[in-house]
Amino acid sequence: MRSSAWRCLAVAAALLSRRATAQTYSSCNPLQSSSCPADTALGMAIDVDFTQGEVNSFTKSGGEPTYGSDGVTFTVAKSGDSPQLTSVFYIMFGRVELSLKAAPGAGIVSSFVLQSDDLDEIDWEWLGADATEVQSNYFGKGITSSYNRGQFHEMGNNQDGFVTYVIDWTSDRIVWAIDGTTVRTLQASDAESNQYPQTPMQVKFGAWSGGDPSNAEGTIEWARGPTDYSKGPFSMSVKSVKITDYSTGHSYSYGDTSGSWQSIKSDGGQINGNLGNAGTLTTTAVASGATSTETVPAGGIGGSSTQGASSANLPQGWVMTSEGKIVPSSSTALRPVFSTIFIFTLCATLTSTKRFWP
Repeated sequence: MRSSAWRCLAVAAALLSRRATAQTYSSCNPLQSSSCPADTALGMAIDVDFTQGEVNSFTKSGGEPTYGSDGVTFTVAKSGDSPQLTSVFYIMFGRVELSLKAAPGAGIVSSFVLQSDDLDEIDWEWLGADATEVQSNYFGKGITSSYNRGQFHEMGNNQDGFVTYVIDWTSDRIVWAIDGTTVRTLQASDAESNQYPQTPMQVKFGAWSGGDPSNAEGTIEWARGPTDYSKGPFSMSVKSVKITDYSTGHSYSYGDTSGSWQSIKSDGGQINGNLGNAGTLTTTAVASGATSTETVPAGGIGGSSTQGASSANLPQGWVMTSEGKIVPSSSTALRPVFSTIFIFTLCATLTSTKRFWP
């Protein structure tokens, strides 16, 4: 059986090397290149329950998330830990709802980030040093010459239990909401020049140490560090995520290097083709208290605003379920070309069921 498993991995490696020669997976910013690969579109709504385990529509990096009754947990135990999940798909405007319990600890940051290939960004971030506030933020095109777009919002204890956070994003406005209460609304017309996020976004969430001694002094100060790892480990948990893409199609691509939403093209669908579901945004109140505006650095898990390469389209014959699982269509045979996640998921499945070719 072991030799069969190695044979499966060898075949996977061969397929991957062939795919690598056909498609570039290095970073590609569409503002600087007109030949960046298209982004896989979600093009639908999904509801992922992480208490049921991991799903292959999110990939891990920076550490090893764990799964249990609290859903998926991201633990920072030592310098360099920055576990996160990143969606293999993108949304082009949409709503993301996360049930999250933030991590405690001075210098520890829990993050929920929407980020595009050209570094548009919408954030929620929680600083472990204070369980009674959360930060909202946005950036456009990776411009970080100023850090005056962040706001801190007072709330109840966000480390004792799960709270529902929403980002609802259209071409006209962004709404940040907590347990049904809108705490911030940004109109596109009120955003700083060329700063309104408007390009296809991946969904990312995880935990990291902004207070690590290796970080810049400004980052440590913002995260209210330094981090004392002897008081850890420090854990953030996400029980579920609900995502609705307000556009439809198989993939999204940039029609030019302007970075405007009007330049985005949908293959097999329509930009804003699912906008009718924006009506699912329900809030029971609008926060009346003033929120503080402070100097806040760019987000991104681990404090980095760099962006990896675009994902490839889902392999032909594979589909996304409403639970966020990527599975083969029952009427389509497996194809020889898959991205990394599908090949090794296949190998793991064959190994666990002891089903190998002779």
